[in-house]
Amino acid sequence: MTNQSAAVVRRGRKFDQVLDGARKVFLADGFEGASVDDIAREAGVSKATLYSYFPDKRLLFMEVARSECARHATQQQDFPEGSSPRQVLTLVARHILSVILSDVGQKIYRICVAETERFPDLGREFFASGPQVEREKLKSYLRAATARGELQIEDFDMATEQWAALLRTDLFPRMIFNLRDSVAEAEIHRVADAAVDMFLARYGV
Repeated sequence: MTNQSAAVVRRGRKFDQVLDGARKVFLADGFEGASVDDIAREAGVSKATLYSYFPDKRLLFMEVARSECARHATQQQDFPEGSSPRQVLTLVARHILSVILSDVGQKIYRICVAETERFPDLGREFFASGPQVEREKLKSYLRAATARGELQIEDFDMATEQWAALLRTDLFPRMIFNLRDSVAEAEIHRVADAAVDMFLARYGV
């Protein structure tokens, strides 16, 4: 394949088809285990067609990682107007937990962490296109809720990071380290409710 710095991704009629095939193979086999032959076969295209869109396997992997982060970010629900902080935070917590504890969410996280040394920019791009989007949206809500007198927060950056940490309590590390292979919805609700209780105990009015 060509040098990554000189390679350019080209979009066209079969771009999404190639990307979907690559997504399935990378999620199943990781970067190192995924072969171009397998990706082309899964995508239903020739290797020449695949190379015409992605001259470098690394570029293809990076595009898959970016698209997955963006897809999860766009699934975030809007905050209902007139809802209390408890209602909003519970909605947000359950959504984020359902994403980070999903099979796809776990695989993308593991691959991005495992391949960060191979791809120095991957960790930054993964954070910017996924977790950072969540944080900025929540931070805007926290500022508005504080202005309305519903919360009392001075350091919004710290409060947002504390919130993210609360959601990764219990279930997330157990899934990441393969101590669990699935979680029930009731367990997600348990962690979400506990995170909301803790957060409001510190920042509620």
